Formats: sequence, C-alpha cells, structure tokens
Amino acid sequence: MNILLIGSSNTDMVVKTQKLPAPGETVIGGTFLMNPGGKGANQAVAAARLGAHVRLVAKVGNDLFGEQAVEGFQKEGIDTTAIVKDDGPSGVALITVDDKGENCIVVAPGANSNLQPDEVEAAIDACLPGDIVLLQLEIPLATVEHAIRKSAQRGLRVILNPAPAQRLPLDLLSHLHLITPNETEAELLTGIPVTEDNVGRVARALQDMGVTNVVITLGAKGAYILSSEFEGTVGGVAVQAVDSTAAGDCFNGALAVGMAEGLSLPEAVGFACKAAAISVTRLGAQSSMPHRHEVS
Repeated sequence: MNILLIGSSNTDMVVKTQKLPAPGETVIGGTFLMNPGGKGANQAVAAARLGAHVRLVAKVGNDLFGEQAVEGFQKEGIDTTAIVKDDGPSGVALITVDDKGENCIVVAPGANSNLQPDEVEAAIDACLPGDIVLLQLEIPLATVEHAIRKSAQRGLRVILNPAPAQRLPLDLLSHLHLITPNETEAELLTGIPVTEDNVGRVARALQDMGVTNVVITLGAKGAYILSSEFEGTVGGVAVQAVDSTAAGDCFNGALAVGMAEGLSLPEAVGFACKAAAISVTRLGAQSSMPHRHEVS
C-alpha cells in the first residue's frame, strides 16, 4: 500500500516535569530528551512501522538536525527522495510534559516554513489513483492548498489532519476525502463547541462544508465518525498515559494505514485508536510509535 505524507519535520526537545508552568513561572524539571518529531514526520514513522510504503515530502535545514532526521527516516524504511534541503535551520519544538502526560509545545518552524507548492508536485504526480495523501498544517497553507487540490484532481484520497488549529478556505474542504480534527480544531472550523451531546452536530456541520467523511478525535474516549456508511463513536482504549505528545499523529498515521489496507472507516478508526493508546504509554514522539506486531 502507498501513502504519501506531506508535512513537517522537527527536532523535539522535551523536558519531563511534575507540573506545567503557569505564565511567568519557572519549574524545576527532570528528564531531558531530544527526539525527532514534527507532525508530518511523526505520521510517516507511524505509518511505516505499521507496514505501509511511505514517501515523505518535507523540508529540513542544512544542519545536523536535518541530517539526523533524514538518516532516521531511512532507518524506518521511509522513502526520502522527495525531502528538500533548505539553507536555513531545521524546525525545532520545545515540549514540556507533566506527570499526567499532558504537554505544552512551542514550535520554531525553521525550514518547514519554506516548503513551496512546486516542491510537492513531483511526489503527487508519482502516486497512483486511489493512493492516500496525508497532510497537516505545520507547513505553509498555500502549499497545503496546492497539494490538496492537485491530489484530488489526480483521484487520490486526501486526508487532512487540520493541526495545529487554524481556519481554512471553505472551498478547500470539498477536495478532501476525510478530515480528522480534534475537539478544539473542529470547534475552530465550525464555530460550534464540541460536547458529548453535540459531537454529531459538529460532524454534520463539517460534512455540510463539503468534506466527504469526518472523524473527530476525542482523546481517550475514541473518535466520532460520520460517513455515508456509518455514524457514531468508536471507543478508545484505556491505558495509563505517560506522554500524549504525538498521540494524534500516531492516530492519523495508523488511520491512513487501515484505509490503505481496505478496512472500513470504523475498522480503520478502531485500529488507529489501539495504536494511539500504545503511543501515549511511552515518552517521545517518533520513538513512541508502535510496530505492527504490537497492534493486534
């Protein structure tokens, strides 16, 4: 199965601490970790470890972080031929994780901000009709828009994970096969707060905006699905969370794998929930992604 990932690549600098600092507060942390991250790269690693053939389109800096990132992708079996090098620095994320697994993240995009629309075209042209293209919003919106429109024109199944949350052009949504917002992102896109009672209403609002299929992720509670074949919640898997940093990325990478393998949307979401639950029991972003034999 072929999955094209278009997105960001960062180096994550993580500090584990008892509690997240309030504005203006300094707290003494504990363990420090430096790991490869970035939503696009995280999702690529997740999909590759779960058995997909993954090609990653990203831009890294001409520095040690960029070199290490590409080496890491190659070790994961990811096709790196579409990764572009930039003269500036690579992207960096500063992450604090508390003892409940909650986190706060600040990203310096670096080279990610310079990924241009024309730099994604060759990889899209190499895809076959029906292949999956998975994108997020840590690269320029103009590049995301161009990739979505071109992919849809070629008959590819486009999945957009609209994170970090931002508003999108309404006409863009009609080109998506699937959108996968969390509760915050879904509220920003629709203007409707997501609650347990009205999540279906929010999903229908997204579908009314032109998206074919909607999956709203609900954290530990699982995910709500709206499609022509199914509407309802697929429950999550109860675990003791250690670090939720890349849970959403794991979910999206695994969801793409399930869909590429021909699973129904509820089956693919169930598979993704299992993979994401495993990821939150481990520290780090890409380092937390499970392998296929771990997701039964």
